[in-house]
Amino acid sequence: MSKVYTEEFKEIIKDISENPNVLELRNYIQHVNSSRYDHCIEVAFLTYVVCKKMNIEYVSATRGAFLHDFYFYDYKNKEKSPKHFHLYKHPRISLTNALNIFDLNDLERDVILNHMWPITIRFPMFLETYIVTFIDKYCATVEFFKSVMKNIKKFEEINSN
Repeated sequence: MSKVYTEEFKEIIKDISENPNVLELRNYIQHVNSSRYDHCIEVAFLTYVVCKKMNIEYVSATRGAFLHDFYFYDYKNKEKSPKHFHLYKHPRISLTNALNIFDLNDLERDVILNHMWPITIRFPMFLETYIVTFIDKYCATVEFFKSVMKNIKKFEEINSN
């Protein structure tokens, strides 16, 4: 990716990426091996690239994508996470957390609130939200299979000895 892209991306997310509350996401695992912070950065960067190439609202889409999983609990820990329906609840929790710190426009709010479509049923209002939704699923899938491949390699090493 060109330096212009990466510099512009960094500028778009600068206030978010430097916020101490957002930095706390580094302490939470997301989709097996990556931190929630790293997952959000990856989703935001791919959103930035795709939306910019499509010549649509890439700034707000990128910022919303960065905040799409802005919650502070381990969803795998049933004692500390919302008792039921994490997949349904975390977008609203993320939006509430983001609104407590950042001023968000309608597109950014829609991205955070509806990034789990179709699970959350309500249709996104913007094309950019659909893009974030699919990129989020793509990133989660890649993260999962990286972990699977790592485990397969470990298994092969153990069995080759």
